[in-house]
Amino acid sequence: MSEEKSIIKYDDFDKLDIKIGTVIECEKVENSQKLLKLIVDFGEFKRQIIAGIATKYNPEDLINKQLPIIVNLAPRKLLGLESQGMILAIGDNDVEALLTPTEEVNNGAGVH
Repeated sequence: MSEEKSIIKYDDFDKLDIKIGTVIECEKVENSQKLLKLIVDFGEFKRQIIAGIATKYNPEDLINKQLPIIVNLAPRKLLGLESQGMILAIGDNDVEALLTPTEEVNNGAGVH
């Protein structure tokens, strides 16, 4: 168990709405070495996600990639751009790998 994070209840985790979406556009954020701007299609809606993964991933590598994204976070501004969710990735301080489905699934599918 991590000493850095507090314990939460199952009900708290259940408040997260994590859905699978497909990256349909991706570009580097101007004036940033770390940030990428992703446009993600969830089937019934699209979201702009700003993610600090540009040191590990090229924009063209992410096009058509399916990713699990937390979609019910309050929007957050990064370098003047609104991020409307958060990708899930593996790593401590730096992203080592993005979490991705092992099979293609429907956009908007929930993650449990």
